Amino acid sequence: MPPTSLFARRATLRRSVGLLSSFRFEQSDPARFYGALADDTVDMVTDLWTGLTASTAAGRTVIDVGGGPGYFASAFTAAGMAYIGVEPDPGEMHAGPAGTPGGAGTFVRASGTALPFADASVDICLSSNVAEHVAQPWRLGNEMLRVTRPGGLVVLSYTVWLGPFGGHEMGLTHYLGGARAADRYARRHGHRPKNDYGSSLFAVSAADGLRWGRSTGALVAAFPRYHPRWAWWMTEVPGFREFTVSNLVLVLQP
Repeated sequence: MPPTSLFARRATLRRSVGLLSSFRFEQSDPARFYGALADDTVDMVTDLWTGLTASTAAGRTVIDVGGGPGYFASAFTAAGMAYIGVEPDPGEMHAGPAGTPGGAGTFVRASGTALPFADASVDICLSSNVAEHVAQPWRLGNEMLRVTRPGGLVVLSYTVWLGPFGGHEMGLTHYLGGARAADRYARRHGHRPKNDYGSSLFAVSAADGLRWGRSTGALVAAFPRYHPRWAWWMTEVPGFREFTVSNLVLVLQP
């Protein structure tokens, strides 16, 4: 059975529309946005785990690289997994509605490019929408593979630069060039964007991720995260995928 077969059944047009609708609340109502994304991420990870191992994900240990303020912690803990969030920014870690990391799981302040865990020490390692914020995204990916045990699961999902969401809060102006878009945002709003090109946002392509994944020998699947199953073919078309695969999921098994 292909590792994506279970999740593919969930990847409907209705799901896609629901997730895209929630994106507009990221700034105004983060609990609504991140809560929906966390629940969907748990579904994706548990389906991929079961597809790969033919076993339940409950009871497994998951490291979430770039875990943020705790919405994912609550969702994974509710699903019966032992959650460890890794977050380098203490402000982000405590940005949840209660000012705490979600009240669930364990949190470690550390960089994703130098994870403070032993080799082959966890079952699942996840990174959701983090790689585009790291200057060396594949160093992060290699660390994720290092800490995951053989036969485990690594899920690295990131926003593709040339896709419609590549500019984050800068909108579609990133098509003018990252530095120009960030400067334009600063002039308009009086401050630099949170996702500032060259410091906290980088141009990561779909081709980059697929090339790295294949080079590891551990890549078992790749698909566009928010697309319905019938649109997953876009991942296979060079050039075209850079503009249409808004978020690429790389599934690896050490």
